[in-house]
Amino acid sequence: MTRADEQIPTIFDADNHYWEASDAFTRYRNPKYADRGVLVKEIDGRMRYVVHDELHPWVPGPGDVNPRPRPGALFDYFTGKGAKTDVARMLTCEEPSEHPEWFNRDARIEVMDEQGVEAAWLFPSQGVCMEGLMQPDIEAAVDIFRGFNRWLDDEWGFAYQDRIFAVPYLTLSDLDSALAELEWVIGRGAKVVALRPGPVFTANGLQSPADPVFDPFWARVAEARLVMAAHAGFDDGYRDVEDAVARAWGYTSRRREGSVSSLSFYEPFVDAVMHHRLIHDFVAALIVHGLFERHPTLRLASIENGATWVPGLVRVLRRLQSQNPGMFKKNPVDQFHENVWIAPFVEDSVVELAKYVPVERILFGSDWPHAEGVPHPRDFFQKVADFSLADQRKIMRDNARGLVLAGG
Repeated sequence: MTRADEQIPTIFDADNHYWEASDAFTRYRNPKYADRGVLVKEIDGRMRYVVHDELHPWVPGPGDVNPRPRPGALFDYFTGKGAKTDVARMLTCEEPSEHPEWFNRDARIEVMDEQGVEAAWLFPSQGVCMEGLMQPDIEAAVDIFRGFNRWLDDEWGFAYQDRIFAVPYLTLSDLDSALAELEWVIGRGAKVVALRPGPVFTANGLQSPADPVFDPFWARVAEARLVMAAHAGFDDGYRDVEDAVARAWGYTSRRREGSVSSLSFYEPFVDAVMHHRLIHDFVAALIVHGLFERHPTLRLASIENGATWVPGLVRVLRRLQSQNPGMFKKNPVDQFHENVWIAPFVEDSVVELAKYVPVERILFGSDWPHAEGVPHPRDFFQKVADFSLADQRKIMRDNARGLVLAGG
């Protein structure tokens, strides 16, 4: 055990997860949309998610009735130390019934006590992969997430014992509905809310989330001192970009008109070009389109998007500032440093990230209990061992704590 691990007895995890139960998307849905949006159907003896009459391309089905991975099972693979041949087995090696902590908040508190985790932001595992697949059915998407948030409030609570901060999911697709849902989650005690990183699906087509038309929403987020989390999910909305890149370099498109399936390009070159492009472009849009200039107290946390995109974005912002005098009212890099917090992947170099953002803007996230995270949240101390004890305390506890707890 490291010296810091001994002297920092509790940590604050900015990226924890639950597994959604079978009724997460259906318990509170409006009967009007019973056959739209996310459906749960038995197919070949398994309960599966179906959207627009197609199986979800990534998510196998509800977490309580499908085998799940062991926490950290793919850590070696994602750090480049393991082979891909065993991935399928590792993703289905645990029975959900043996892990009440994945579904029950009091059982999770007991595990957090054992882990030395004082508090955690708790994100959807499957909910972050649903929004774009439901498009262009905005009405159904809005209803699904409205119901999902009520299920989440029932099962986990938005600030349970000030230790479990379950994160409701919001969509900007319909502004009036977004404002109403925002008020509801604020009233229920939410401290962190999630928004899909990427362009907004609207009735008028795709729009930047920083378009001034959405300013009433952002103003209320800032006024309520909420943390807006951009958590990675399914890169819907960027399928056209991936398709265009692939075709430009001679690859055959696998996209079918009207299909909800991912393009599923596995060619390494396409992955190299597209990797982390969405979060880079999303944060760039917020800054270049003036969101933080109009709402300077907004706080955005990038969760499970990694950190390797950060140096490139900082360089782009510096170039825009120098080559376009008067484009920004405030230095865009300063905006990035003041308004954005970054949770690096467990395989990223935190030392490298600290060259481009202040240590006060780095969040620790274990991704527990997902396979691509660390087996134990405190394993992340190995990633910050080269920092001073004071800075390790900031990354491992104080930065996330200060965003949601008074006096934190």
